[in-house]
Amino acid sequence: MLYLSLKKSHFRQKSFLLFHIHFSPSTLLREVPVILIITENSAGDMMKFLFEMFPIILFFAAYKFKGIYVATSVAIAASILQITFAYIKNKKVEKPMIISLAVIVVFGGATLLVHNEMFIKWKPTVLYWIFSGVLLIGRYVFDKNFVQSMLQKQITVPAHIWERLNIIWAVFFAAVGCINIYIAYHFSTNVWVNFKLFGILGCMLIFVIIQSVILAPYLKEADEKAE
Repeated sequence: MLYLSLKKSHFRQKSFLLFHIHFSPSTLLREVPVILIITENSAGDMMKFLFEMFPIILFFAAYKFKGIYVATSVAIAASILQITFAYIKNKKVEKPMIISLAVIVVFGGATLLVHNEMFIKWKPTVLYWIFSGVLLIGRYVFDKNFVQSMLQKQITVPAHIWERLNIIWAVFFAAVGCINIYIAYHFSTNVWVNFKLFGILGCMLIFVIIQSVILAPYLKEADEKAE
């Protein structure tokens, strides 16, 4: 998850900040980058940030101290605890969270079962390709733009912008999935773990800047109308 303040303004009579959130189970999955309108409840936003980063931080720390297999076990346990807490708190669990948990359990479990770290290295790629596939299949098979469905209550942009964002997200997910598996096969596990945390965050930063450039004219127009 990466918080990046882009602009403070007034939109629909509410003061807001634009942030990029890397891990957001309330939207698609824990590893989905989004531009989200967040109100001035910064304390609540920070708590959500830490909650969503919980499995990743533990995975990274466990790897540095105990290696990939302990880290994989920790990631699975942390994900189960996370989804359990979400259910207890909200009395429901978002479907994307369930899918994300299933992927980590399957690929992490395979790594532990056969003692082969390549399975856990495939996990981010599979997850990102699922994201990409969902966006493309949703749009061109079921005629549903999931990016628009997530954000249309917060921002208003023309239909062609929603189409562009949907395609950009799909391409981004597919590309990051490819980069992840390339690094997994051509570099050491240590390099891959560092990329999983810091490299992907860098990709997210570039991605959110691209999104902000696309959305900025429409946010500015909405701001002027509100004033």
